[in-house]
Amino acid sequence: MENLGKLILRLSVGGLMLFHGVQKLLDGIGGVKFLIVKTGLPEMLSYGVYLGELIAPLLLLLGTYTRVSGLLIALTMLVSIPAAHPEGIFHLNEYGGLGIELNALYLFGGLAIMLLGSGKYRLIKQSGFWKE
Repeated sequence: MENLGKLILRLSVGGLMLFHGVQKLLDGIGGVKFLIVKTGLPEMLSYGVYLGELIAPLLLLLGTYTRVSGLLIALTMLVSIPAAHPEGIFHLNEYGGLGIELNALYLFGGLAIMLLGSGKYRLIKQSGFWKE
């Protein structure tokens, strides 16, 4: 059952994050660049969104380099939270939830995947801590 839970976590985080990556692939990352620069970070950092929202989710779906992919998604969220939510992490949205709710779910989902690994249900079998 543990391996099934890992698979569900990988597929949900990877599959849902992939939609964000595909949107950036189709529409560009102009909005991301704007937010990154506005936060005071170098514009070049905005290209990391392709790693965290496109490449990492694809690797999660395949079950390869799962721990690295989880870390990449978590790091992407650590950059996106202050960039996209300058009002602060405890700001409530119009429905009473945290404004960073979705970012936080991806952040902690990515960290959980990094710590748990891929499990036995994966398309590409590799060994080693960071390849799993």
